[in-house]
Amino acid sequence: MPVQRFEGSVALITGGSRGIGFAVARRLVDEGASVVITGRKQDSLDAAVAELGATRACAVAGKADDAEHRAAVFAHVAERHGRLDHLVNNAGINPVYGPLREVDVAAARKILEVNVIATLEWTRDAVASGLSRSVVNLASISALAASPGIAFYGISKAALVNLTLQLAHELAPGIRVNAVAPAVIKTAFATALYEGREAEVAAEYPLARLGVPEDVAGPVAFLLSEDAAWITGQTLVIDGGGSIRPVG
Repeated sequence: MPVQRFEGSVALITGGSRGIGFAVARRLVDEGASVVITGRKQDSLDAAVAELGATRACAVAGKADDAEHRAAVFAHVAERHGRLDHLVNNAGINPVYGPLREVDVAAARKILEVNVIATLEWTRDAVASGLSRSVVNLASISALAASPGIAFYGISKAALVNLTLQLAHELAPGIRVNAVAPAVIKTAFATALYEGREAEVAAEYPLARLGVPEDVAGPVAFLLSEDAAWITGQTLVIDGGGSIRPVG
């Protein structure tokens, strides 16, 4: 049995119906937490709750950047649990691919609304609703280097890294705020980055494979837990060693 680091605690995970968000939810449930997950599609949420177990998981459907959705989620958390210990800001979008000079400005604004502004709003609303322990934001390795094809997504995640720093400073000492920055993870969201050439992409990493959602869920659980009680304002890179490749 996993260590029960989250026994009796409640975690809210945005974008938790699949991929990394679902893997985080499953890890936290396995370690004793109750979870509330969000997502856009009710059927996907229902399937996730069925797999996680309805006694330990529940879901509210809606868009991450919708204020009414956020209000409904926090009302649900208060009614069902009466407390909130952890927040995982996982919801994010990237509707464009190509060079920055061709990015549609409306799409760029939408990316910032969902990936940055909504993260700020979820965190502020969580604090107002009694969030008591920790936050983890899902950034990306694209925040830390040039990211051909997904450059504006990388810009939004770079803003998220800095948002993590600012929130960590403002919310200390009561609430810790950290981030993780994964490289390519095998999810539906990242399919375009590896589909049809997985072996080629995997060869770029010293650990010789792509990441899977569970590779992110473990570090997120660590950062949320009391094992990371003296860590705040940090961004943990999860990249299979990609950032240590020698130059030349």
